[in-house]
Amino acid sequence: MTSTTKPRHKSGLSRPAKRGIIAGVAVVLVALMALDTSYVSNTGDGPVANAGFSPEAYGDKTFPEIRDTVMERAAAAPKLARALADDSEAAVADYGVEGAVAPVLSVDATGTVASCDGGICNVDVPDMPSGQVVRVQVGPAINGTALRDGAGNIAFGDFKNQIEYQNAAAGINDAMKAAVLADLDRDALPGKQLHVVGVFQQIIPNNWLITPVALEVGS
Repeated sequence: MTSTTKPRHKSGLSRPAKRGIIAGVAVVLVALMALDTSYVSNTGDGPVANAGFSPEAYGDKTFPEIRDTVMERAAAAPKLARALADDSEAAVADYGVEGAVAPVLSVDATGTVASCDGGICNVDVPDMPSGQVVRVQVGPAINGTALRDGAGNIAFGDFKNQIEYQNAAAGINDAMKAAVLADLDRDALPGKQLHVVGVFQQIIPNNWLITPVALEVGS
């Protein structure tokens, strides 16, 4: 007696069919991702490029408020130097704010520009303690976050992330440059009288690097 073996039929889809389904799913996923993706133009054109936080707009809005606060708080340089030597904490409370890295002081200084190099001028201010160095940022590059931090009311928590927080500082610096330093003849500064109101971080006590909020050049 002969037994007959029935042919086996594989269940499910064939390999080509499976590959087709996988490819179709991949296409759908890519399409969904495209709908949820924002594209930024390299040229800076278009509504997407202009959306979100604008350092320029933030700086233009915020710098005048910072300038007014600093000018109201600033102490004459010799007075501030004496106050810091006598009681640093009290001086910061009266003429500055605590910063993340170091206190930021507001100062009003008048002196003669001794020299300038790399956008920074050394200024001889009368009646200062022996060995006290006073320098002023005159651009075109303005570095640091002293203006942002010197306001005393701008905090990291006001922004979405660290990048936006840093961009805010850059926007404030740029607004200051446009308002204060745009017409400055830097090459003619040595030997001139300079009156500056600004802020500095007290990182090195006997070396002040002032970022201005107001600046006047005399003869």
